[in-house]
Amino acid sequence: MNGGVREQVGAPRYRMMARLPGIQPCGALNAITDVPGVLVGHRTCRRGALNTGVTAVVPQPGNLFRQKLTAAVEVVNGFGKSTGLMQVAELGSLETPVLLSNTFAVGRCADALIRRAVAENPDIGRGTSTVNAVVCECNDGGLSDIQAMAVTEADALAALDAAGRDCAEGSVGAGTGMTCFGFKGGIGTASRRMTIAGEARHLGVLVLANFGRAGDLVLPDGRRPDPRAGGGPEKGSIIVVLATDVPVDQRQLQRICRRAGAGIARLGTFWGNGSGDVVLGFSTANRIPHDPGPDLLPMQRLHDSRMDDLFRAACEATEEAVLNALCAATPVVGPGGATRPLLSDWLREHDTETPGKEPE
Repeated sequence: MNGGVREQVGAPRYRMMARLPGIQPCGALNAITDVPGVLVGHRTCRRGALNTGVTAVVPQPGNLFRQKLTAAVEVVNGFGKSTGLMQVAELGSLETPVLLSNTFAVGRCADALIRRAVAENPDIGRGTSTVNAVVCECNDGGLSDIQAMAVTEADALAALDAAGRDCAEGSVGAGTGMTCFGFKGGIGTASRRMTIAGEARHLGVLVLANFGRAGDLVLPDGRRPDPRAGGGPEKGSIIVVLATDVPVDQRQLQRICRRAGAGIARLGTFWGNGSGDVVLGFSTANRIPHDPGPDLLPMQRLHDSRMDDLFRAACEATEEAVLNALCAATPVVGPGGATRPLLSDWLREHDTETPGKEPE
């Protein structure tokens, strides 16, 4: 086992290798952790043909069960086994950190979130409601022995405990065994910065990229990298976790999440029949108290006329996060010696762009 918290921090990113995607400025870290209070941690599990792990997104410090966040879900294509999304869609709130892992690890990750929430709030399930643990998944069976069901509650807790502002990318945490467009995929992140009401605000994205038919990838400059692998059906998945400090309500947040689908589509995918494509979004701007209090709650909300800034940010940050996942990925060897080529190698072999060149 390998904690893997920082092993990919400083790994190659798409901006270092090719034309910049999009036109909006990014945050200081170009990561979901540019949104104040958001932290990310990983637990990487590698042993023999096992290449898997857990990634944790901690939305804010403090007791999330007692002080919830506005949240929304956009299911682009529902071939997936995540847990907790139905209640998020119904109530519009998030009350636990978000864990990402492989498909067969959902239950153990949910157990870890529930046990931690109960430890913080002993009245859960007895004196008050139960807790809605949110866990999202992708199938890493192509590069990992998924039937080993190796991820434990301890691994999930280790990912939570490792959470910080440095966000490692590539073959780390939940992304260790993922494949994207026939290349090695994994974890990627990006952000966009905007000014609203005279203040700097951010929208950040973290992706678990395990989707895309080999040969379908389209780079921002129009090139189509060839992973030297057969096409086959599109049957992977992508999880997009979107965070913003802009005050928005659930309706607005779901509309923003929907635009993450545009960022995915820009890369050449068409959301195949067997692809599970899910966007989970939350805003850190308004806290929702769990315990009864005043009948009316003071909440800010962005005017709809300013939504285009966030729509573009969701699209651009999602596209770049996937590209960062591809560029930061490092090789793994799975069952039967299975491997995937690296997009970073392809970009170096076909270097026709000036790194960091701004779009014209």
